[in-house]
Amino acid sequence: MKLRPIGERALAKLVEPEEKTASGIVLPETAKDKPQTARIIAVGDFEDGEVSEGDLVVFARYSGTQITLDGEDYLILNADDLLGIVEE
Repeated sequence: MKLRPIGERALAKLVEPEEKTASGIVLPETAKDKPQTARIIAVGDFEDGEVSEGDLVVFARYSGTQITLDGEDYLILNADDLLGIVEE
């Protein structure tokens, strides 16, 4: 199934954080924070055109609407919830 967001929204897939710290300590599920980075899968009608498919973005904590498409979890994020693009 393919989804194209309407208006100034983006469809994003969460990027899970590392399971180990820099010193090699393995983090249990209960110690992990909710991820705040996601890969943009599709974009709606953004006026400025700054966000495009494939971008890695940082978004506001507890924002977006979670959906499931073809067994995969995604977020639909409003343009106002996007805080920045991670330069890779």
